[in-house]
Amino acid sequence: MIDNNQVVDVLRSIKDPTTGVDLISSKRVSDLKVNDKQIMFTLSVNDLGQQAKFAINSECYALLKDRFKEAEIHIHFANKSGGGAKTILPQVKNVIAVGSGKGGVGKSTVSVNLALSLQKQGYKVGLMDADLYGPSIPTMLGLLDAKPKIQDVYGKPKLIPIEKHGIHVISIGFIIEPEQAVILRGPRLSGVIKQFINECIWPELDFLIIDLPPGTGDIQLTLVQSVPITGAVVVTTPQQVAVADAVKATNMFALDSIKVPILGIVENMAWFTPAELPDNKYFIFGKGGAKELAKKYKTVVLGQIPLVQSIREGGDSGEPAILNNDNGQADMFAKLAEKFVQQVALRHELYDQTAMVKVSK
Repeated sequence: MIDNNQVVDVLRSIKDPTTGVDLISSKRVSDLKVNDKQIMFTLSVNDLGQQAKFAINSECYALLKDRFKEAEIHIHFANKSGGGAKTILPQVKNVIAVGSGKGGVGKSTVSVNLALSLQKQGYKVGLMDADLYGPSIPTMLGLLDAKPKIQDVYGKPKLIPIEKHGIHVISIGFIIEPEQAVILRGPRLSGVIKQFINECIWPELDFLIIDLPPGTGDIQLTLVQSVPITGAVVVTTPQQVAVADAVKATNMFALDSIKVPILGIVENMAWFTPAELPDNKYFIFGKGGAKELAKKYKTVVLGQIPLVQSIREGGDSGEPAILNNDNGQADMFAKLAEKFVQQVALRHELYDQTAMVKVSK
């Protein structure tokens, strides 16, 4: 008898030409049946060209025949339009956008510490730095000199995200020099984002956190057109100027043509606490901004992060606050991540999968 698990192991050794990960993780294989000496399964290939279909079919047959020499192998193709596997990041369970209305509110700090908090809680996490003009993720993770490796998949070069502290990271900061000015306009901006989505070998992930640039420009639009977004996290400070801009960012996700669920609001710099007076809170940017925003969009405040020196130092040194178990900030981000996971679960109960935005011509 042929062992079903051994068949799956063979199929896991074969790369998907679009994702670069294996056929099982990419959800290409369905209806697998092993009966005595027969191996039967369906490959979802409706998005592939003829050359790629032929290559996958040949490799599946050759490797299975080499492993199970007496086997009768029957491979069927699922070619129906709209059928088969989810073809955009099928190995990623949840794609999360982290946005803000304006710069300087700590969006990247939240993205990095949220990603690391989720990893510490046992989830598989990726982090995409989509702020192409001002990539700060390499600095915050101590990856300023890092360069991604390139792997050939069926004749096409694909980027391998860099792993640090257990999360998988990609940023334009890995590709350009630190002092180099990024001069890109609409189509080229879109091209980089699409490359990060379609030409990176992202492993199986529970969450892919996407750190967006501030505002509602080309990068945000390209993202919602390129991949189904599970939900959005909006970062603001309590200050009314920041909240007013955060409303614009939130409105973009809430548009009828986009409809990305708002998972919650993070209020950064909620108060100032000096290290020598850890019990004191000084509300130098005001109070209630995140609560006001959450009420307006019928969502929740995921967390309030204070303005403290250690968080800034952690970002500048490449050792984010969540990695320091000796301070209260790590606990704050951990609780934020727990509430975030609850909101994602609730989102899946209440809404269908988010559809990609269709471009009207």
